[in-house]
Amino acid sequence: MLDSPFRLRPTSAFFVLRDCRKSACESARLSDSSFSAWSHGELEEGICLAHAAGHTELECGGNCKGFAKIWHAASLIGIRELSAAARALADVDRLLATRPEAGGGLRAASLLCAADLAFAQGDTDTAVGLARKGADRARRTGLHGFLPDAHTLLALSALRQGDMSESMELANQLRDWALLGRTAHRPGRCAWAAAQLLELQGGTASAAQLVVGIVMDDELLRELLASQPAAAAWLVRATRKLGDDASARRVVSEAAELAGRNPGLRSVVAAALHAGGLLERDAERVAAAAAAHPDAWAAASAWEDAGKLFAARAADRERAVEALESAVDGYSDPAAPRDARRVVSRLRSLGVRRSHYPQYGAQDGVPTGSLTNTEAAVAELVSQGFTNSQVGERLFISGHTVAFHLKKIFRKMNVASRVELTRAWSQFSNTPGGGSRAR
Repeated sequence: MLDSPFRLRPTSAFFVLRDCRKSACESARLSDSSFSAWSHGELEEGICLAHAAGHTELECGGNCKGFAKIWHAASLIGIRELSAAARALADVDRLLATRPEAGGGLRAASLLCAADLAFAQGDTDTAVGLARKGADRARRTGLHGFLPDAHTLLALSALRQGDMSESMELANQLRDWALLGRTAHRPGRCAWAAAQLLELQGGTASAAQLVVGIVMDDELLRELLASQPAAAAWLVRATRKLGDDASARRVVSEAAELAGRNPGLRSVVAAALHAGGLLERDAERVAAAAAAHPDAWAAASAWEDAGKLFAARAADRERAVEALESAVDGYSDPAAPRDARRVVSRLRSLGVRRSHYPQYGAQDGVPTGSLTNTEAAVAELVSQGFTNSQVGERLFISGHTVAFHLKKIFRKMNVASRVELTRAWSQFSNTPGGGSRAR
């Protein structure tokens, strides 16, 4: 299903570190032990060993200590110990400042790790910029194995910001990488990103192969649950939509086992609580997970799930509104307007109107002086062939509202049909500095 020959390879930084062949290299030896512990679910032990690998006194004369520090930072980002991760990356910056001869691989790995940190902190714009710089440096130094990491982060960023065009372009590429084993690092994360994008395109059924592939593979599932606090709950929702309760229970069981092995890691414990509460439709447990999540986006996701569960009980309408309001506010911290708009739509169905409506970021190539952000999003999806109802599903508005926006778009762009809109939109996207995006 997701048969990657690189299944046991870790992050891109560690991938380079393992190339050290000097038997006296303590950084490489300790990092190898760290990854072994991490890949078997002993996350706390793995992090301790990663810290030791970056602070050993024995050096091989290469960049192994720097890569060890990046591996340590990456593991800390996975469990959302972001302040400690930032300190580890600051050590790498100091090391690079004293070693101008350091290879491009170390600099590329540092940029990509910093991009992951920015994304976890909710600074999506900075994350995208760093990921593109890291990808560019990796290409120039011939380290193409780094690229899936960069493209996965770009895909997740596009998904959060509601950039429909870029997310759809990246979906097929990530799907192929995941299915064909072309991602050497964190294939579970790559497959998860692709599954989310495919779900956006065509519903959960279109992502079924990837979803089942992740859930049924012990190593992929463990890798994903260890480093993505929102993944367990997402997989439970996806498998339930597919009518596969057995897979949903498997996800919950694996998440609970990982939390049991690492009781001191808040992100892992909260993720297990969230997934278990969702499976059992226990609103109280899901709300408790939301309060415990150290990751802002995962917490907002849990508040949204809790709100939906509370809303199913008439007596809990007030609690549902409170939870959903917390979700909207939470999604605003990591700049996730697409998710926030989805919750606003649910609040509207409960009779609650918000004065502030989350907006999508401006689309590349859009005449922003004439179209609003919402109109730009509608125009882009319509130009890609989606019907009004399909556009509404993706933007969390009704088909009638889409038709209303289309009338204004036609007038502002001086077009009379969907065909003319598609042609005009294509011209905007192909103008210099317009729709072009760094790859």
